[in-house]
Amino acid sequence: MSGILDGKIALITGGTGGIGKATCKRLTKMGARVVSTYLGESKAVEMREQMKEQGCNIAIYPCDVSDFDQCQALADNIQNDIGPVDIVVNNAGITRDTTMKKMTAEQWQAVINNNLNSVFNVTRAFIESMLERQTGRVVNISSINGQKGQFGQANYSAAKAGIHGFTMALAQEVARKGITVNTVSPGYIATEMVMAVPEEVRNQIIAQIPVWRLGKPEEIAALIGFLASEDAAFITGANFAANGGQHMH
Repeated sequence: MSGILDGKIALITGGTGGIGKATCKRLTKMGARVVSTYLGESKAVEMREQMKEQGCNIAIYPCDVSDFDQCQALADNIQNDIGPVDIVVNNAGITRDTTMKKMTAEQWQAVINNNLNSVFNVTRAFIESMLERQTGRVVNISSINGQKGQFGQANYSAAKAGIHGFTMALAQEVARKGITVNTVSPGYIATEMVMAVPEEVRNQIIAQIPVWRLGKPEEIAALIGFLASEDAAFITGANFAANGGQHMH
C-alpha cells in the first residue's frame, strides 16, 4: 500500500469526522501529502494531535465549504503552500433531520448548502488545475439514503442523491483529460455519530443489514484509496454502494 500515491496531494473535506479521519490516515499511508479542512478550531487541534500520534502529518486549513469564495481562497492557499491538488475527496456534510411537515427553510438550505453546494464549490476550485495538468481524481461521498431515501431526511436524501448526478455529469466532461470522478455511498458506519445513537436503535439498524454489523470507517477509506489510485483509472461516473447489503441496486 505504501507509495501508491507518492508525490500526490490529496484534499479531504470534513476530515475531522469518522470517515474523514480514516481517509486522511489511509491516503497518508499510501504516500499522499494530505490536506484537510475544518470549521471548529478545537476539532482541528484534536485531529492534528491524533494524527501526529499515529504518525500522520496532516495540513489542516479553515474553510466553510458551503461558501464559494472561501473554497477559492482555500485552493489558492494550498497551491501556494504545498502545491497543486491531485485528489479531491468531497466528504464534508451535516444533518438536520425532521419530517417535511416540520422542516424549516433554514434546515433545508443548510443541508443543501453543506452537502451538495459544497461539492460544486470545492470541485470548481480545483478542477481547472486538474484539467491543465490532465490528471486528477474526484471522489464524492454520498450515502445509502441518497439511493433509497429515508424518513425524516428529505433534505439529506435530496442532497446526497444530487451528488451522484453531479458525479455522472462531471465524469463525462473531464474523462478525456485523464480525470476520474466517482461516488461512494456508505451505509451505516460505526462513526462517533452513529455510536451515539441509543443501543436499542443501533441494534434495530444492524438487524436490517445482511452482514449483521455496522461498517468500519477504515473500510470506506480503503475504497476511497483505491478510487484515488492509478489502479482505478478505467473507473469513472460510478456509484459504489458500501452498505453491507442493506440496499442492493
